[in-house]
Amino acid sequence: MTNMLQKIAGMAGMTDQVIATDFLISTKTAVRNLSFALTESVTPEVREALQKQLSYSIEAHEKISQYMMEKGYYHPSDLDEQLSIDLKASKAAIKLAK
Repeated sequence: MTNMLQKIAGMAGMTDQVIATDFLISTKTAVRNLSFALTESVTPEVREALQKQLSYSIEAHEKISQYMMEKGYYHPSDLDEQLSIDLKASKAAIKLAK
């Protein structure tokens, strides 16, 4: 049912892009927050746990970035293309809100 509604609204494929983008932003936030927490940690056990989580988050970021680049959702080295994609996504979001 959801796929049918997406096709009718002209949003087929946008859901994957939105989910992937949200996941990428979340992993970037995790990397930043874990890095900060690591610099504030006192005990070796906590530092070790945070370092493991940081490594997992960096690995997840890499996998999500690669997926998004393969799908054409993310162009980190082509700002003009990325801007075009972001504008398209913004217009779609506005269209859904109306």
